[in-house]
Amino acid sequence: MFPELFTPQIAWHPQSADRVLLAGDENSIETIAMILASLPARSRGQVFIEVDSADDIQQLAAPGRFSVCWLLRERGQSVARSVDAWLSEMLPVSAFGESTVYAWVAHQGPARLLSSN
Repeated sequence: MFPELFTPQIAWHPQSADRVLLAGDENSIETIAMILASLPARSRGQVFIEVDSADDIQQLAAPGRFSVCWLLRERGQSVARSVDAWLSEMLPVSAFGESTVYAWVAHQGPARLLSSN
C-alpha cells in the first residue's frame, strides 16, 4: 500500500503483536502518519513525537485504540525517556504469559518485534 514504508531504514512488516509503538521527531511525522494509515482499525498502541514547542503540534489521524503523545523539547520532554517508560509498562516480565510490541523508533533502525520474554 505504501511502498516507501518498506525501505531498509524502516522495514515495516507488521507482525502479530499485542501493541504497536511508533516514535520519532518532527522529521518522522510523515512516515508515522503513513504507518498509522496502513494499520487496521482494531490496532492498539502508542505514538510519541518529539517537537520543539506546542506550535509544532499538528493533527494526526490514528486508529481509535491508539494514544498520540506530543513531547515538547522546550519542557525537557524526551522521546527516548518516554519510549523506555512505556515499554517497561507494556513488556512486563510475567509468569502468566508473554507480552509483545511491534515497534519502530525513528533513527534506531528497522521496525522489530519486542517481547517480554
